[in-house]
Amino acid sequence: MDPCPFVRVMVDSLALKLPHATKPAGSGVHSSTTPCFCELRIKNFPPQTALLSLSSSTNDSPPDSFTSAHGFNLDPTALRRLSGKSIMLRVSVYTGRMGRTCGVTSGKLLGRVNLSIDLDAAKSSPRVIHNGWMKLGSHSDKPSARLHMTVRAEPDPRFVFQFGGEPECSPVVFQIQGRDIRQPVFSCKFSADRNSRFRSLPPDFTSKNNRGWRRTFSGERERPGRERKGWMITIHDLSGSPVAAASMITPFVPSPGSDRVSRSNPGAWLILRPHGFSVNNWKPWGRLEAWRERGPVDGLGYKFELVTDNGPSSSITIAEATLSVKRGGEFCIDSRLLRDSGLNYSRSPVKGFVMGSSVEGEGKVSKPMVQVGVQHVTCMADAALFVALSAAIDLSMDACQLFSHKLRKELCHDEQNFLS
Repeated sequence: MDPCPFVRVMVDSLALKLPHATKPAGSGVHSSTTPCFCELRIKNFPPQTALLSLSSSTNDSPPDSFTSAHGFNLDPTALRRLSGKSIMLRVSVYTGRMGRTCGVTSGKLLGRVNLSIDLDAAKSSPRVIHNGWMKLGSHSDKPSARLHMTVRAEPDPRFVFQFGGEPECSPVVFQIQGRDIRQPVFSCKFSADRNSRFRSLPPDFTSKNNRGWRRTFSGERERPGRERKGWMITIHDLSGSPVAAASMITPFVPSPGSDRVSRSNPGAWLILRPHGFSVNNWKPWGRLEAWRERGPVDGLGYKFELVTDNGPSSSITIAEATLSVKRGGEFCIDSRLLRDSGLNYSRSPVKGFVMGSSVEGEGKVSKPMVQVGVQHVTCMADAALFVALSAAIDLSMDACQLFSHKLRKELCHDEQNFLS
């Protein structure tokens, strides 16, 4: 398996020194230690915004506190387009309220700095573009704010896969290599057997050591059309052997008095890998929960945990976020996102970029594109786990569809009418 070239631009150690005469403008909602923010731009990429810590360090000493930005990922298409060229990173620093009003940044501009990045050099080895303080003002005889940042660009090769169709249609999965090379590497088998409550539960999970994997439910009795259960997608290699699976371990059911899956009672999947020599023997690798978020913007909430050998009580959460139900987005496991999410970062084994998977909005045709960092793949079976996880998050968009809506026929094989 040959990976595709990616380059990652990372911006860390962000901090600001304000001259004594400068005071933050406006009455933004932020603490006195972080009244400023910056906007980072690279042409043809979505802008990013990060809060800035105010530093009291003296002279050119490193800042005593700092923040980081998510950074930019340049894929093979962008690298081909920019081959032989440098890109410009523009960092604009503002005081005041972070956000936009009528498309215009709300804060007061303090100044800008520009950095040129040689992508061709970064494709072969890590590069430190800048590390230290930069003056924001253009007048050398006047006191001005100073920005500290560390900007690095480094190669970040990834394996890229794409489903040949929607996961519920049991498609082939291709590996993308280069501009026009698509090689089949996996096949999928989707099933939706609602006749058995534990259709997707491997037999060995019923032992006392695995009680935490499934939940018990109380309240109203489950009725046909009021639960979505028994979904399973199995990933096979080219020889036909199963190498990974995603199994719906907890049914997706609406909360009482509503037609949506709530965060307090999410549906869940187990991501499984073969265990032993039997084709029916599986071992859990991860657990994905999903639900429908309430709020001004309809969202698909999710949480993904790595399973340890000590059972469900010691699982480690490595991803938690919300995707737009209307627009979709990207499911991502990344140490930089994890660090900024407020989760327990210290326990996480995640280092750098792990995986990303495209998720289409509700009702749209979805052929997920999956990227996996090369350091997390030692064999095809490792890659298959991420493909199974990608299928699970994609299918969760359907499983969390409002229960007043009808599911497509591939998702309810044994139901003629799947209305509540």
